[in-house]
Amino acid sequence: MLRGAAAGVAGIALGTGGTLAGAGAARAAGPAGMPTYRYLRDAIVLPPVPAHNPTNEFIFPCIRGVYDKISGARAKYYLYYAPHERPGGICVAFSDKLDGPFTEYPGNPLIDNALPTTTVTHVSSPHVTWDAATRQFFCYFHGENTVTRVARSTDGLHFTDETPILSTRMVPGTSETSYARVFEHTLPGRNNKYVMVFMGVRNGRRIFYGWSPNGWDNWQFSPTPLVNPEPDGVTDISGPSLVKRNGTTYVAYHGNDGRMRITEVGNAFDRENHLGIFHAPIASDNGRVAAPSFGTENGVDYMFYEAGSRLSARICIARAVPSA
Repeated sequence: MLRGAAAGVAGIALGTGGTLAGAGAARAAGPAGMPTYRYLRDAIVLPPVPAHNPTNEFIFPCIRGVYDKISGARAKYYLYYAPHERPGGICVAFSDKLDGPFTEYPGNPLIDNALPTTTVTHVSSPHVTWDAATRQFFCYFHGENTVTRVARSTDGLHFTDETPILSTRMVPGTSETSYARVFEHTLPGRNNKYVMVFMGVRNGRRIFYGWSPNGWDNWQFSPTPLVNPEPDGVTDISGPSLVKRNGTTYVAYHGNDGRMRITEVGNAFDRENHLGIFHAPIASDNGRVAAPSFGTENGVDYMFYEAGSRLSARICIARAVPSA
């Protein structure tokens, strides 16, 4: 059953749509002037008996600030995440600081695999957007890997109206359509307010995109990938996130070699300028960093990410290295 999940973008503290707002807070050290991020800590403190930890792996962090969106919030920041293997489950943890640590919500999972309209093997990969027009939180997630869904909430913890919005039949030739993130971004001539970037499997994992006038329905999807893995010298890419910097738009994502890259797609999504690696794993990341979610607090940039192999990943916090 749907038991809630989500939170909104943190106004001043988080960049518009969750992208970087404090680009000048750290030395430009990577492609597109991305900051150098340094591991700070593991994000989530689990109690001796976690509320929901069926497979001991956590993926796809989504950091959101709620303090300026709703009254009675449990903390300033909500961190959404999930296990992936069956049965999955959308979870949340709380902190009053972006540098954490975050404390697990005892009511997890907020969304489980018994949905109002169907039961699926698992639900995972939460991404949450605040829709100011309706004053609602939209939570995007997948279940199965072939279907992306959205649910909505007025308080950020209780969700209703689970609705499928993307499936493989809507993107010809794909066998999976999942790991979606949604951002406010207008494309010329599309009459849209929101865009979605997601992983589609077609001769390897690639980044595709779609657009909607309201983030809830009337979604349309491009049959052509937005970002391809071949120019990066890898076979698969996934975990995309939109990043706005330098007057243009980029997609940050990870490859099957365990490193994160960034590609300029332009404000009109009309280019594919691969710029290379902006973050690579350190020893404690066990060979893989993935699925970045960005935030800024008091002018300091943070990145939340998956670390470790796909079936034993944990959520980590990295902080931008200050400029000299």
